[in-house]
Amino acid sequence: MNELGELRPSQLIFTFGVGSLIDLPNMSALVMGLDDWDTRYCTEIYEDRLVAAVQKRLGPQMSRLYLPPIKLDSTDRDPAAPAIGVPVVPFPRWMRCSLCDTLATVESGVFKLVQDMYRPDKTEYVHQGCLKSIGGRPPSAQSIRFLLACREGHLTDFPWLNFVHKGNVPCKPATLTFREYGASGDASDIIVKCHSCGIERRMADAFDPDANFACPGHHPHLRLTEANACPESAKAILLGSSNSWFQSSLSALSIPRSTDRLGKLIEEQWNDLADLETLEEVRLVKKKTNKFPSLIPLFSEFQEDDIWTAIEAKRNGQTHGQAEDLKLPEWQIFSNPDSATESKDFKLRRVPAPKGYEASFEDTVLVERIREVRALLGFTRIESTADFAEATLLMDERMTPLRRESPTWLPASEVRGEGIFLRIREEAFVKWEGKPEVQALQREFLESHKAWRQLRKLKPFGENFPGIRLVLLHTLAHALMRQIVLDCGYTAASVRERLYSRQPNEAGGPMAGILLYTAAPDSEGTLGGLVELGDSMTLGRHLEQALEGARLCASDPLCAEHRPDMTGRGIHGACCHACQFSPETSCERGNRYLDRTVLVETFSSFHAGLFEA
Repeated sequence: MNELGELRPSQLIFTFGVGSLIDLPNMSALVMGLDDWDTRYCTEIYEDRLVAAVQKRLGPQMSRLYLPPIKLDSTDRDPAAPAIGVPVVPFPRWMRCSLCDTLATVESGVFKLVQDMYRPDKTEYVHQGCLKSIGGRPPSAQSIRFLLACREGHLTDFPWLNFVHKGNVPCKPATLTFREYGASGDASDIIVKCHSCGIERRMADAFDPDANFACPGHHPHLRLTEANACPESAKAILLGSSNSWFQSSLSALSIPRSTDRLGKLIEEQWNDLADLETLEEVRLVKKKTNKFPSLIPLFSEFQEDDIWTAIEAKRNGQTHGQAEDLKLPEWQIFSNPDSATESKDFKLRRVPAPKGYEASFEDTVLVERIREVRALLGFTRIESTADFAEATLLMDERMTPLRRESPTWLPASEVRGEGIFLRIREEAFVKWEGKPEVQALQREFLESHKAWRQLRKLKPFGENFPGIRLVLLHTLAHALMRQIVLDCGYTAASVRERLYSRQPNEAGGPMAGILLYTAAPDSEGTLGGLVELGDSMTLGRHLEQALEGARLCASDPLCAEHRPDMTGRGIHGACCHACQFSPETSCERGNRYLDRTVLVETFSSFHAGLFEA
């Protein structure tokens, strides 16, 4: 095994998780399933609320969350040391010589892997027998850029032999070439030829609407081919296409539960205390507090018996805790910040509502310290459903598993940062929702929601509709995010939204609030710039500018005239990339359920804005 590159832990959740393809300097690689990960180099992270919610989805056997294996920086790197990291394999398995255009698999022996233990980025496959090689140096082999995938999450190599021979393969073995004519890279300019029989075919045929490829039911990240035939037809996709992998994840904020001093210290130091199994081990750790300096306040204030009792109480609470609603405790503590217990990862401060908008908003809550833990549940291909509804609600059987058996642990990441919580007054919401224009707009979004689910065969079609309340909160969050990043010092991708939206008749309702917080996993998440914008005067100014900016879009009147799509292609009204869309890592709903008309008047306003003059 050889090191091939570096990724941030958060990238293994959002972008390059299990089953995804990574574009390395000289080849393409597939991230393998959890069966191949070495957990000895993983660090466990603790968030019992998130574990309980994941167990509701994946089963009670799932009990741990691990950070991806991280190799510590060292000046004396030993080339003979074991490879530490996430395992990958070359994929697709077909490669092409950069000089003679020979097309063959990595198992055929045509290409040879050349590793450089001192320069991992130079690891590559070469074509040693190439007749066009110059100066005796074998040319590099490149990963072919065509694959097959289906909506059931299967991924496999493109069937080159069957494709060029149109299903009848008389040539065994066959000598194939993959040749591009022209510089555009268009599929119609690419010809695959079998030199054994002389037959050739253009790649444009693979993308013809009538092209029908049988799906072999292959999960290469699990080294598994399903026994039952896949009901879906496979589609030709390009290597690196955005629809080849969509993550399905679940996140929770670390909310302190203990109100007493001992319970608070236990929660803060749980990483060091979780492995203690007896009272004698507690006493042993107390004698060696020089190895655990963070535990000195705990042992100096309390007796060993009391500490052990508190450890058992927390452990039993994790083991026997009910699968709870993740957002309800967060909403309750943000709605009543004076009762919140301060910890090293959580601190709230109440300030007046945005100036000029006191009639619409409750007092603002500044989140000076916050920690978010996010776990990867699975993934889908071709179509994303994870950002369409909360993962705890969406029971889509098409989610591809991360390992062959039921997982006992999941990869996770944690970020620490700051945020601002805004809560809209319920009486203002009720008055706004009663407008005939708002009710008509809600019916449009409902029909678009049904069309979306119907196109993706998600039954019943009207299930999990979030309502017009979420459309307003979601659009307001995007408008504010785009405005405040101009002053807070963060990039647009470093600020994330968390929506709290429920009707009065729903469990835990009513809810009407948004949390904007930093989602950067590095030191950028704690700069303090976001909280500084939360005071009444500054936030009122930014809110006014955000609403004013929502009135006009660079794509108007085309953007303003857009209504929720009834064909199932999208669920949004007057919004686009020029005005309301946010980066993928920032949006909780995949840039769906957005409409500027719920905030202010536009060129084609339905007079449904909450903040209309």
